[in-house]
Amino acid sequence: MERTKKTPIRNDLDSRIVLLSGPRQVGKTTLSRQIIEKFEYFNHDLADHRIAIKERSWDRQTDLVILDELHKMRNWKSWLKGVYDVEGPRPRLLVTGSARLDIARKVGDSLAGRFFSHRLHPLDLKELHDHAPPVESFQTLMRVGGFPEPFLNGNDLFYNRWRRSHIDIILRQDLIDLEIVGNIQAIETLVELLKARVGSSVSMSSLARDLECDSKTIKRWITLLENLYVIFKVTPYHRNIARSLLKEPKLYFYDIGLVPNRASRLENLVACALKKELDRLDDESGKKTRLCYLRTKDKREIDFAVVMDGQVSTLIEVKTSDDTPTKDFEHFSKFLPDTRKIQLVSNLDREKTYPNGTEVRGMIPWLGRLEL
Repeated sequence: MERTKKTPIRNDLDSRIVLLSGPRQVGKTTLSRQIIEKFEYFNHDLADHRIAIKERSWDRQTDLVILDELHKMRNWKSWLKGVYDVEGPRPRLLVTGSARLDIARKVGDSLAGRFFSHRLHPLDLKELHDHAPPVESFQTLMRVGGFPEPFLNGNDLFYNRWRRSHIDIILRQDLIDLEIVGNIQAIETLVELLKARVGSSVSMSSLARDLECDSKTIKRWITLLENLYVIFKVTPYHRNIARSLLKEPKLYFYDIGLVPNRASRLENLVACALKKELDRLDDESGKKTRLCYLRTKDKREIDFAVVMDGQVSTLIEVKTSDDTPTKDFEHFSKFLPDTRKIQLVSNLDREKTYPNGTEVRGMIPWLGRLEL
């Protein structure tokens, strides 16, 4: 199937280096090979490819040079800057990696002004809208997640075997490539603990006690898992909201199938769809976006708050079958009066809109046409 990222990446390659990052096995290499027909591909993990990269010995008559896992090369950003400054945007340069290449834009480094960044996410209901019946896609996503290979295979046994090797490669190969880590088993245990905490705020001190280490170590490990696209963080929004909790994030997995509890998996599916759409807007339109949640000390909570250019635009609550709007919408509306309020319900007989603007929507059709 053709990924929706193909056209925007193709357009950006005409004027800039494109950095394409995303989880391991999310389809970056497959997509890269489909963008332009005439290309050369080099993977830094392969010895003969490393030599070709170092020598810059690709064919200058080709239309596209794909450099995979280039972030594992020492001083890769300075090296890439040198190539671009000497040769310009031809041949086009596409750099892919399973670690966060977009970190480059958060520091004033040598690539500034020379690249556009794109993030490739697993499949979701919006991307699958024209490829299969939405209910069928939803059921498959809930069983085996949205990574292309297990999703297209659709077999639970295959997914279970794929999942084990997938997380093992990340923790025992990619993690070591990214940073020297002395206790891989403890990080594996951390991943298991986080699976049971999806949908809940995560206390670093509680995790530190469980793993018998300090909170700073836990924070560092979580940052590593974020940078390797195992998890992503949803932080509490607090501006202009009294008595809110400011510290504890919620953590979700890119691989929905890792989450054991069905209700938590449902929330994780929504989180992935929202994160994917916000990253797309950020990458392709330059909007500054964030995915947050709302929670006060007296435990009033909304699952997701969509923040666009510093302003909360949409509040989203996730339910399995409850079609009565949460009362917490009314509480937070005092602080956010012009915000759209949506309750997404997995099993819904009838959609509704109330006089105060609160919407109750079927989760599957709403995510299938997701617009924020």
